[in-house]
Order: sequence, then structure tokens, then C-alpha cells
Amino acid sequence: MPTDSLPRSLARTRRFTLGAPTRPRPSADGTTVLFLRSRGGTDPLDCLWALDTATGAERVVADPAALGADGGITAYDTDATGRLAAFTLGSALWIADTTAGTTADTTAPADGPAEAAVRAVPTAVPGPPQDPRPDPTGRRIAYVTAGALRVVSVDGTDDRALAEPEAEDVSYGLAEYVAAEEMYRTRGHWWSPDGTALLVARVDERPVTRVFVADPSDPHRPPRALRYPLAGTANADVSLWLLGLDGSRTEVRWDRTAFEYLTAAGWDAHGPYAAVQSRDQRTVRTLAVGPDGTTRVLAEQRDEHWVELLPGLPARTAAGALVGSADLGDTRHLTVDGEPVTPAGLQLREVLGTDGEQVLFTASDEPTETHLWTYRPDAGLRRLSSGPGLHTGVRNGGTLVLTTRADGHPAGRSTVLREGRPELPLVSHARPPASAARPELLRLGPRELRASLFLPTGHRPGAGPLPVLLDPYGGPAMQKATSGGLWWDLVSQWFADQGFAVLVVDGRGTPGRGPRWEKAVYGDKAGPVLEDQIEALRETDRLRPGLLDTGRVGIRGWSFGGYLAAYAVLHRPDVFHAASAGAAPTDWRTYDTHWQERFLGHPDEHPAHYDEGSLITAAPGLRRPLLLVQGLADDNVFPAHALRLSRALLAAGRPHEVLPLAATGHRPGDEAVVENLLGHELDFLRRSLGPAPRTPA
Repeated sequence: MPTDSLPRSLARTRRFTLGAPTRPRPSADGTTVLFLRSRGGTDPLDCLWALDTATGAERVVADPAALGADGGITAYDTDATGRLAAFTLGSALWIADTTAGTTADTTAPADGPAEAAVRAVPTAVPGPPQDPRPDPTGRRIAYVTAGALRVVSVDGTDDRALAEPEAEDVSYGLAEYVAAEEMYRTRGHWWSPDGTALLVARVDERPVTRVFVADPSDPHRPPRALRYPLAGTANADVSLWLLGLDGSRTEVRWDRTAFEYLTAAGWDAHGPYAAVQSRDQRTVRTLAVGPDGTTRVLAEQRDEHWVELLPGLPARTAAGALVGSADLGDTRHLTVDGEPVTPAGLQLREVLGTDGEQVLFTASDEPTETHLWTYRPDAGLRRLSSGPGLHTGVRNGGTLVLTTRADGHPAGRSTVLREGRPELPLVSHARPPASAARPELLRLGPRELRASLFLPTGHRPGAGPLPVLLDPYGGPAMQKATSGGLWWDLVSQWFADQGFAVLVVDGRGTPGRGPRWEKAVYGDKAGPVLEDQIEALRETDRLRPGLLDTGRVGIRGWSFGGYLAAYAVLHRPDVFHAASAGAAPTDWRTYDTHWQERFLGHPDEHPAHYDEGSLITAAPGLRRPLLLVQGLADDNVFPAHALRLSRALLAAGRPHEVLPLAATGHRPGDEAVVENLLGHELDFLRRSLGPAPRTPA
């Protein structure tokens, strides 16, 4: 393949996102927008930048290359004003004065005055600092190292531990695995507004199953030991503590036996708060935390299947109104003090923050689009975005940064909006794709399934039937049939340009269409999803007679999509004639507690839900070609998934192919691996589906 092929470009540009501005953050007065961005479309090292919202001038605040660091800045946090930023580079803690820096050429390394504004903060103990957070007043920084929560003054003095682990596999100040992966809670410590205390999560992983991930391609490297809560087994023991800089330590008390999940926490002007969830996920309580560690219930949600957690919730306005969500009928509403404030049919997706009494959030009235909205009690609802696409944003100090993904720009375009000022772009150096995806968005069948149809470039009607490739994700975590023009559309178009009609379908269980749609997969994550893929295929064939060769239908996917691909050829070989399954969970018992039990219940209580969805149990029924692709360093879907399915297939005498990817995690990133993996999939599909039937003379 040529070196500039789409598959190689995807890896080289990290799916066309390198060089794009990310993590925008307006300052408290709205005069500055901080953001991360590398210097080019193949440069992986992000610098910290500042944009002046009055002039549009950019300044380099911190340049890793000029600071002698090998890596880039992956995240940062600021004090309440936005003047002080903290981040990690390598094994060091750094701070930056964001009001200083160089108005710089964005393609050349910064030098000169910028360095005086950025300095490393010496820390008292060895080990890389994690998740540094300046206190709101800008006097101290909290960070985690070796499982201990520490604070240090910005001048590097008075570095001390507020909490140290009592044993191995105990930590303070970090999120446990299921919180970070499944609950949107990536943090484990939160400052008080006056910077004198912190709300801190203590995580004891000793009850959690220990698993080992080895790299068979490197026998000299020892296996990695991980604490991973397999479905039906023990979770980490998570508690909350109020830790004062004066040495005080108070445990936050709630019924942790009944509510073992800490789904969210924070500390605002009205005090510390937390959200906790029962193991069966049918009840969530929002708690106010008192200075003595006592709690009182601010709100409670219940659902017969599960309470859906949303990013950004709970939250409170300046006046203390509690912002939440409610599933009423077939709509997920935004609520303020328990009252729905959004109409039926507008599906709440994420709360992005509050500014005074105003709530900024995203929602969908058409599932292929996501728009940015505000709600204010005196003004009601207002939509801030327009046009098809996936829109999001961040707002502070009267400045809004609106990011839109549409029109074939996978990284999106960001615009700075401030009343009384002209619109300003956040300049992107991301490389545009060499070719565009051209999906046709469809609504199919009585369920109005949203789907994208990709045809070969230049395809003309009547040119003869095309072999079909279904390219779904299909699971609860993600939509693929959108107007966002994301990178996976480019992959679908690439397969189409190899001679396929590619169909991408979002069926029941996918986000954006309301609670009933999402919860139709409770107890059965595969059956309804597969039914919708088949219905979409048949409806497309009916709408486009002569376009699809339904005697040659392949299906490919990754993660849940890989599971769905394998499930399809195992259970419906009459419809699907070949499958490429990447990183496919083959046994739901070997996935984590919070994710699997949400949909299938506890395996001890609902064993049939797990047995009936197992690919291993169904292995003897394989009648079609199946390719299993598995990263051997995958710590999300362990290599055991693919190996156990392969063993079951071999024991049943069912031929199949396995492609192991050495030193590869859940998502391949190496250029050669990405390019040649897609080429291998293409070759497999062509071999398996066979040549087109000859047209009679």
C-alpha cells in the first residue's frame, strides 16, 4: 500500500486529531482561553496556549520541547481565576503563569520570555506526580504520588502528605477503574473554595480480583498485575474523607453497604457533595456533606432497569439549585431543583457546567445530531448551535468556546464567542483527510433506524449489485450513524471504495433516542441489536433494489462491534456470510462489574443473561468464515476473550482465523499495524465472500 494511504494517515495523525485545539478553558473574567495543541498534524506533543479574546492573539504558555521534556502536556488544571495552571511533564510537577508567555509563531519552538513563566515545582518524594490540582486561591497544589495525596505550596515549600496508603493496593485521591471507565468520574480529590481542605476518595482495591496481562512476544518482560472487578465479583471499597490542611481528618458517612458506588463528587460554594449508587444501579442518591461528615439526601432517582449516569451531574447553580436529570416516559429531561425544564423529545446528553443560574448542556432532538443549549430560569431554553453535526462547548466569564464536528473535519472546529466581540477561531493545525466520506443518512423500517450508507466513489446506479459490509458498533456506549463526520466514517468510506456497499446502523441500545430505546437491551445485549441490523439490511435492499448483493454480506466491528460481528455469523449464518471481529468480549463474565451488571444484572442472580450472550457457548454453531483480531496487551478486553473462543471453536472442529497483535492495547496506534490490519481485513472479506456472480449474457 502507498505510505499516504488512509489507514496509515489515521495512525500518523491519530485519526486526524493531532494539531487540533483541545481542552479549551476560558478564564474567570473571560478575557483568556487556555487550550492544548501541538504544532502540526503529525506532532504528538501538545503545548499549553492562551488566546486573548479581545485581540485574537495566541501565546505559548508552556512548550514541552523548550522545557526539555520528552512528552507533551496531556491535561492541566487551573486555580479559580485561570491565572495559575498546573500539569505534569515526565516525572515532574510544573506550574505556569498563564498571563505571561510569548506571542509566538505557531510552527516554531518558543523561546525567550515564555520560560520565565513556567517552572518545575520540587516535590519531596520520588515518583511521578498524578492529577495535580491547584487550589482555587492559587496558593497550593494537590497531587497524588505512590498512592498518597500530597499538597505543596506553589513555591515548592511545605510539601506534605495529607493521607498515605495504609497498605498495598490502597490509594488516596484517584478514581478506581470502574469510576473512570464507566461512571465519568475521572477524579479522586476536590478542593474547598477557600483552599483549606479537600474532599478525597480512599480506594481499597484489596478485595478486587487480580488479573495478569503478559506480552507473549517479549518473554523477558514480566506480566502486568491489575486489579480488575470481574462481573459478579467484589468491587473496590471506596470511601470519602474530608482532609484539612490543619491535619484534621473526617470520614463522610453514608450506607456504603447499600450504596457501594461513588459516582460523582465535588465541592462548591454550598459545600461538599457526592452521588452514590446501589450495586444493582437502580437507585442513585445525591448527598450534601456536612463539616462533621454526616450526609443528607438532596435527591433520589430510581429506575426498574438502571439509573443512567450522565457526565457533569450532579451540579448546583450559584443560588444552590440542584441540577440533575429525570427519565420520564421516553425522554431524558434536564431538571433544576427536581423539576423538568426541557420538553418531551429533547434528550439530555451531558451537563457542561453552570455559570450563575445558567446551565450549559448538550441535547438531541434528532439522534444523528447533538446541539449546545442553555437554560436560565428567567429566560428559559436557548439553543446556541446550528446546522447538522455534533456540537459541544465550555463557558466561563461570559466567553463561550463552541466546538462543532461536521463536514468531514474529524477533529472539529472551535470558535470563541464573547458578547460585543467578533467571533474568533481557535486555529487548528490538524491535517484534513485526503478524501472525504460521503454517507447517505437513512431512516429505515418502522423503528426509523438511523443508518449511514456508503457507496464507492463514483458509483453509478445500475452498475450491478455490490457485496455488503455492515460496519456497526451497535452497543450502548456509542453512535456511529451521525452527521458528525467522525474518523470512523472515513474507514467505512475506505471499505466502500474497495467495492462494497457499507451500511452503518445504530439500533436499540445506542444513545440519543431516549430511555426506552436505550433500555430495550436490558437482559439481552445481543438479540435486539442483531434484529435491528438485519431489519436495516432488508429495508435498505427494499429501498435500493438491485444495489445490494444479499448473497454476499460481511460484518466487521471492534469491541462491542466485534462481539456483534461474531454473534451475527454464529446466530444468523443465513444472513451474514463472513465476520471480522476485533477485540470482541466473548464472555460477559470476564468484563467489569459496573458495565455488565448494568445491562445483565448480577451473574449469580441472572446466569441465563450471561450464558445466552456468550460467544463461547455458541461456538459449535459456526458455519461461516470468522476472523478474530486481538491486541495482546489489551487491558480492557483481555486476550483471554479471543483465546478462549478460539479454543472452543477448535474443540468443536470449526475452522477460523486468529490475528494476534503484539504489544497492542485495545485500540491499535502503530502506523504499520493500523494500515496492514485494515488491509488484512479487506483480504479476508474478499476471500470469504467470493467473487461476484457472473451476469448471464
